[in-house]
Amino acid sequence: MRPDSIVQGDCIALLDQMKQETEFRPDLIFADPPFNIGFTYDVYEDTKGYEEYYAWTHDWMQGCAEVLAPAGAFWVAIGAEYAAEVRMIGRKLGLTLRNWVIWHYTFGQNTKMKFARAHVHLFYFVKDPKQFTFNDPAVRTFSDRERVYKDKRANPAGRIPDDVWTEFPRVCGSFGEREGWHPCQMPEPLLARIIRACSNVGDLVFDPFSGSGTTVVAAKKLNRHYLGFELSEEYFAGINRRLDATEPYATIHGEEADRWPQSHLDLLKEAYSDFTMPSDALRKTPHLFQRFVERFNLRLLHSGIEDEHYPDAVWRELERLRKSGKLPIIRVHADEPRTGTQPMPELD
Repeated sequence: MRPDSIVQGDCIALLDQMKQETEFRPDLIFADPPFNIGFTYDVYEDTKGYEEYYAWTHDWMQGCAEVLAPAGAFWVAIGAEYAAEVRMIGRKLGLTLRNWVIWHYTFGQNTKMKFARAHVHLFYFVKDPKQFTFNDPAVRTFSDRERVYKDKRANPAGRIPDDVWTEFPRVCGSFGEREGWHPCQMPEPLLARIIRACSNVGDLVFDPFSGSGTTVVAAKKLNRHYLGFELSEEYFAGINRRLDATEPYATIHGEEADRWPQSHLDLLKEAYSDFTMPSDALRKTPHLFQRFVERFNLRLLHSGIEDEHYPDAVWRELERLRKSGKLPIIRVHADEPRTGTQPMPELD
């Protein structure tokens, strides 16, 4: 068991092994367990009796709480049938609830004799209510005051999202993001919001029910370490295929980056030119790319721009500039000129 891997097996047994045999502790846990509503999985029976399901939920949540880093965050996704139980188990385990988020999605599941199911409960717990990571600049959005009314009083940094999330559609079978080999797939942008807000680059993100692999894929794209458990041999293989096809700083599926002001783009090109390392080499050296991002943000600050851009957004803009032929050419040898612009070769 090591970071940047998926382990096949029962999560409760593996959590017990993790407590005893490893020194690393996850900085962020996201758990999306079976909801006990009769969903069809290949090796798991999703129809336990109430007492059995409650005891099982308590056991895996306790295991997660025990391996969580002291300043870590623990998110649980659950349906309405057991939302109250998850909240009370969290209280029993000494976790502090920071938010009870409702993910209201479009394309809800059809029902015949009751209102359609169209939301999931997302519980955001922390281990220490005074010490935790919450990167609000990384998840702020445009406010209506700014976007609709053009009000100059709007905070230029944007607003923290509400605790009802309506912008993430459910990943339906016809969507391009759908992998097709797992019945329940979380949308990447939803996991990206949680990972950006509750962890830092280089932190460890852990999912005890990896399922379709969205948590670990989003973590890898956002340059976090990841660890996942998965019971099914078939799903285990599918997750590893997704991870093999994923690169750090790759675009989150379905996420459109806001257009940067030209002044930001000009400073990005200037910072890139001064860094003297081609973008493909930067991508393959995460710690140097992190240093580049830090220097770029300092350049913004020194230019009187108080905005701060996060690594995944910087990478998207670099790629957009590279593909349009607007990045300055970086030569490997010092005696060659580093001026002019031309398209850089496609990355392998």
